[in-house]
Amino acid sequence: MKASTPAATPRPGRQSLFWDLLTFDRLMTGPVVHLIYWCGLGLIALLGFGVLGAAAGVAIRGGAWEGLLLAVPVLVAGLLLIAVLVLLWRGACEFYLAIFRIADDLQALRETAEREGRVPRF
Repeated sequence: MKASTPAATPRPGRQSLFWDLLTFDRLMTGPVVHLIYWCGLGLIALLGFGVLGAAAGVAIRGGAWEGLLLAVPVLVAGLLLIAVLVLLWRGACEFYLAIFRIADDLQALRETAEREGRVPRF
């Protein structure tokens, strides 16, 4: 017969994931920031499609040559703006992750200092 595992040990899988969602024993900032990052990129992509539509609208409304001459700067400026937004969004998300990693490192340093008796426990 197989020996059964005790009920007190957490099992990997659904129960562990559920417990991680309910407690703050393990921070889930990494996966959450990834979801936020991709949602933000989706919104920036929608803005990019809006820029393409605006450039096409300027080209159609402006006539033959005048419309095309006006649509090119609108398209270039819009795409540059989208590129800047993507870089800023990436930087903001990386900054957020760096702050939480620093907090994790400080917590580990504090626990080590408490174990060695250098810092009084509160």
